[in-house]
Amino acid sequence: MLASLDGSLHPSRYTTSPDGTRAEWSGVYEQVHGDLEGDAWIVGRVTMAEMSRADAHPPAQAGKVKRPHHFARRDVGRFAVALDASGKLHFSKSDIGGDHVVVLLGHGVADSHLAELAGDGVSYIVSETTDIDLAAMTDVLGREFGIRRLLLEGGAGINGSFFAAGLVDELSLLVAPALDARAANQGFVEFGGSGLAGKVQLSLTDCKALAHGLVHLRYAVTSG
Repeated sequence: MLASLDGSLHPSRYTTSPDGTRAEWSGVYEQVHGDLEGDAWIVGRVTMAEMSRADAHPPAQAGKVKRPHHFARRDVGRFAVALDASGKLHFSKSDIGGDHVVVLLGHGVADSHLAELAGDGVSYIVSETTDIDLAAMTDVLGREFGIRRLLLEGGAGINGSFFAAGLVDELSLLVAPALDARAANQGFVEFGGSGLAGKVQLSLTDCKALAHGLVHLRYAVTSG
């Protein structure tokens, strides 16, 4: 993740710094993203909507759709995964920057939406339980796509859910020399009213100063 000193995920709202620009911080982020060598990256619905930028276009005749999953492609090097419990994401193509799209969906998503995703060449996995079981879904990602190293890249809600489910083993955080400071500022991780106290423990493994005033913090994450 890339965050301000007060935990904000929205660079457009950051204060400026003589150390670097938002574009330069994003450039370092992409470099670290590549260095981590993930098989796939995963984001929440809001974050993915900023990249997919497509409107709903369900087929006139949905026909029979596959449940609980549809695997459009497996013969690719990397995957872009989105968690979209309510089925609100739409795509105009089957990849994001060359990474094949896989959508994790809630149990009640409509057949017409599944037909739309399949028609766009997008893979999907529908939850077999009313509440999304992230552990079960990541097991499918590993079994069907060979994904072993998954980079969790926000927003705050999906980050919190993965932490609470015990599915995070490392936190890699780039801290920018900037502040957001809005009263309603949301941190880079959030988990409802209860938070994560008693659910996870962090242990610092590395701390480095990078270019443009960024600090790279790495923590081992364990349950409890």
